[in-house]
Amino acid sequence: QVQLVESGGGLVQAGGSLRLSCAASGRTFRSYAMGWLRQGPGKERNVVASISWSGGTRYYAGSVKGRFTISRDNAKNTVSLQMDSLKPEDTAVYYCAARSSFSGDDVKYDYWGQGTQVTVSS
Repeated sequence: QVQLVESGGGLVQAGGSLRLSCAASGRTFRSYAMGWLRQGPGKERNVVASISWSGGTRYYAGSVKGRFTISRDNAKNTVSLQMDSLKPEDTAVYYCAARSSFSGDDVKYDYWGQGTQVTVSS
């Protein structure tokens, strides 16, 4: 069982940066692949970035590649998403999620955080 709590969302102007953090409870955090997913208004939920349990493999959606960076610290039970050069189309609720095996863009995750709102103004 893993419980996830996101933080770091907010309002930012286009071109700005935000860093999302996800704190996980449970001693088995390091065995899970982690992902950041987002759901914009009227849109489906999609994977933004995902990372394997070791951090050795990462996936980025094409729309964020080169702008977003996912990382994890297994000693601190945290996973982060650094978001730079933000665009209005990045506006969405962002979710942290965990699953037992790494899969780049699969939206099926076993555990979910409550979500944090990111709004990018033009």
